[in-house]
Amino acid sequence: MPRIAEARPSAEPSSQEQKARQRRILRAAAELAAERGLDRVQMHDVAKVAGVAIATLYRYFPSKTHLFTAVMADQVERLDELARPPRAGQDPVDAVCELLLRSSRTLLSRPLLASAMMQSNVQANAATVTEAIRIDAMMQGAVMRMLGLADPTARDVRLVSLLIECWYGMLSSALNGRLSMADVEEEIRLASRLLLAARSNASPRTALDG
Repeated sequence: MPRIAEARPSAEPSSQEQKARQRRILRAAAELAAERGLDRVQMHDVAKVAGVAIATLYRYFPSKTHLFTAVMADQVERLDELARPPRAGQDPVDAVCELLLRSSRTLLSRPLLASAMMQSNVQANAATVTEAIRIDAMMQGAVMRMLGLADPTARDVRLVSLLIECWYGMLSSALNGRLSMADVEEEIRLASRLLLAARSNASPRTALDG
């Protein structure tokens, strides 16, 4: 289990050199977690692989919870870049399903890393691990964009949040061996159709079918 996050936020890099250093840290952490799993990753090993001083590592990431929540934020940011409005004639819910399915396959292809990120994100205190809030915001924004919800209602936000929470639960169950990839895909499609049928811009027919 990761050490409980210290009650202080991570330092934010400002210069290009500092940003490059932070990227090296995130890459090193991801590589080590993919090979060893969260419990066997030591902060001094991350610093060594990244080529930074241990004090520098702790300045940016006060704990493993901070570090691997940031690794997850980096992964989700790539997912967010893939989120586009649906193609002409494409059902927006199908577009969301495709995004979540593609992301699930990518995450589950490296199960030890996925477990490290998921465990850390669950333990992250939003008051001190600001990347946890950014993950939620990016995930919500990606789904809203694909649904064409430029001005979402409070209900839309709740529905999308529920879908994302369901998705996290499916990934956790897959990582624990309780769901197969086929099960994950089926449940993603079912949860998406049930929850998103009630969104504010759903057609009456779609809402009725859902």
